[in-house]
Amino acid sequence: MPQKDPCQKQACAIQKCLQANKYVESMCADVIKEMRRCCETNAGNSICCSGFKDSTPKENKNNA
Repeated sequence: MPQKDPCQKQACAIQKCLQANKYVESMCADVIKEMRRCCETNAGNSICCSGFKDSTPKENKNNA
């Protein structure tokens, strides 16, 4: 039996928050921060982190 994804709880919380807040990401900043924390620790063990691996908040990304 496969192990439960260690960050699945946080991924589900993001979806629930976004749905409840009409997909306004800023309303879910705390939940997204928790997902990032989980992915920092469990990126190699969590399929849910595949989109979070190298992502950081969008500030300072357009310095080209």
